[in-house]
Amino acid sequence: MSAVPAPALDPDATIGILGGGQLGRMLALAAGRLGLKCHVFCPEPQSPAFDVVRRVTEADYTDTSALDRFAADVDVITYEFENVPAEAAAFLSVRRPVLPDPRVLATTQDRLAEKRFIAALGIATAPFAQVDEPAALGAALDTVGRPAVLKTRRFGYDGKGQTAIRNGTDPDAAWREIGAQPAILEAFVPFEREISVVAARSREGAIECFDVTENEHRDHILKVSRVPAAVTPAVAAEAQRIAGAIVQAFSYVGVLAVEMFVVKDGAGHAVLVNEIAPRVHNSGHWTIDGASVSQFEQHIRAIVGWPLVAPIRSGRIEMTNLVGSEVLDYRDWLALPDAAVHLYGKASVRPGRKMGHVTRVIRDHSP
Repeated sequence: MSAVPAPALDPDATIGILGGGQLGRMLALAAGRLGLKCHVFCPEPQSPAFDVVRRVTEADYTDTSALDRFAADVDVITYEFENVPAEAAAFLSVRRPVLPDPRVLATTQDRLAEKRFIAALGIATAPFAQVDEPAALGAALDTVGRPAVLKTRRFGYDGKGQTAIRNGTDPDAAWREIGAQPAILEAFVPFEREISVVAARSREGAIECFDVTENEHRDHILKVSRVPAAVTPAVAAEAQRIAGAIVQAFSYVGVLAVEMFVVKDGAGHAVLVNEIAPRVHNSGHWTIDGASVSQFEQHIRAIVGWPLVAPIRSGRIEMTNLVGSEVLDYRDWLALPDAAVHLYGKASVRPGRKMGHVTRVIRDHSP
C-alpha cells in the first residue's frame, strides 16, 4: 500500500505523472476526457506530454524541492515508465498517494528480482541464472546452456542492454558488450509467437484483462500488434490467468502488461512469462480505437478510485508503430479511411525512436 491513504477523487482533481513521454501524453489525454487535470514532472525538455497537460515541472528526479512543489499541486501520482528512480517515488509517497505502489518498482526494475518474483508464484519462465561478475558467466552457461541471452539486470528495454550467446560466442566479449555490469542469463526460448496481456486492478481488488495481443518485433522494437492473438482459447485463458495472478500478487493498482512466449508443449502449447511492465504498454495502444475503454482510461479509473469496466473489443485489430523516419509517411496513413493515426509530437526524428502509431479496426458487421 502507498504510505498515504488514497481516497476516491472527484472529476476536477489533478493527477501527477512522472515522465513526459508518449505514454504520459496518452494518459493525460484520457484523463482530460474524464474532466481530470494533469501535471507532468519530467527532466527532459520538449517532452511529448508537455503539450497536453495543465502544468509542467521540468526538473531532475533528485530535486527534492521540485518534487515537494509537484506533490503539493496534485492529488494522486502515477508514472508512465518503470525506470523512474524508486527513491523519487518513495519520497513522493509520504506526501501523496503514489499508484502503483513504488515498491513494485524495486521488483520490476531488476530483471533478476522480477524473474524470482514470477517463479515464486509458480509461473513458468525461461531458465535463468544470476551473473554478477565475468567469472560467474561460465557456470551460468553450464546451467542454462546455449544459445542464451545475457541481459543487464537494470535499465534495458527495446533490445538495449542485452546480447545473445551462441556456440562460438566468447563469454568475456558478451560481458563487455553489456557494459560489464550485473546481469541475468536467460535460456533462449524457441517460441512460436510473442503475446502480451494488459491487465488492470482497482483499489478494491477488481481485475479486468484486455484481450490477448500477438506482437511482432523488428530490431528488438515492437512493430505490429494484432488482436485477437492466433492462439487457442486455452492459451488465451492461461495468459489472462497469469496476468491476473501477477497484479493480484503485487496488490497492484493501475494497468500492468505481461509479455509472454507461446511455446510447443507436446501436442499442445504452454505460456512462459518474459517480462512485466508496471505501466500502460505499447502493445495496448490498440485499445484507444479498438475497445470500449482504453488501457489509459482504465489506468486513470484505477488510480483515482473509480470503477473499472470490462473492455469490449470492436473487431479484428492491427496496430503499427511508426518508428524513426516512418513517421514522415503520416499523410499516406491519413488517407486510409480505416486508419486512426496517433502522432506523438516529438521534436526530432531518430532511428529506432517511436514517433507514433496507427490502428486499423476491421469491424464485424454481421447481424
